Amino acid sequence: MEQIQQRCEAVIEKLKQNGMTGTFVPTAADVRGEVESLLQPGDSIGLGGSVTLNQCGLLDVVRRPEYRLFDRYAPGMTAEQVQQCLRDSLSADVFLSGCNAITEDGVLYNVDGRANRVAALVFGPKRVILVAGYNKIVPDLATAVERVRTVAAPLNAKRLNKRTYCAAEGRCVACGKPMGAGCTSPDRICCDFVVSGAQGRTGRIHVILVGEQLGY
Repeated sequence: MEQIQQRCEAVIEKLKQNGMTGTFVPTAADVRGEVESLLQPGDSIGLGGSVTLNQCGLLDVVRRPEYRLFDRYAPGMTAEQVQQCLRDSLSADVFLSGCNAITEDGVLYNVDGRANRVAALVFGPKRVILVAGYNKIVPDLATAVERVRTVAAPLNAKRLNKRTYCAAEGRCVACGKPMGAGCTSPDRICCDFVVSGAQGRTGRIHVILVGEQLGY
């Protein structure tokens, strides 16, 4: 755990140099309290689709009555209501999501299918809180791209029952090719690619790194 913590804290220092903030927590169970410390009563909250958030039990936190959640996962939601939630989330006080990869020099890499998650990351919500297990840390951007192609995209496509090459074969058909290349399936979940480097709005993005493997 000590080596994991040291690696996470080194990445957090690089995030700070890039105008973001970050904290380290040892376990998924610690994430709830950390997120609560970053929220204020009355905050409106939007959510990005994330296995990590579910693993940390964060839906129970943000569904409390002191917050106003744009709840895309509420029972009985129609497709139109879910879409409205995604739009409303772009103007939320806080946007809460996972992250596909974080480089050792403090750069975020995210790939999206509907673009609601990366859109909120780039602009809209006043604050963004990202939660990531230490397994999301990679040496550089090239490794981040390959991580999505060989780990995140195949597992998420399979989870979502998408008919894509990666869901069937466990890796992207575009491995070794430029970003955006290869897959032509209408079920494709890798449509928009966002690299978040040094930020002009200092402190808007806060990353919680966890000393456990979480998400895809």
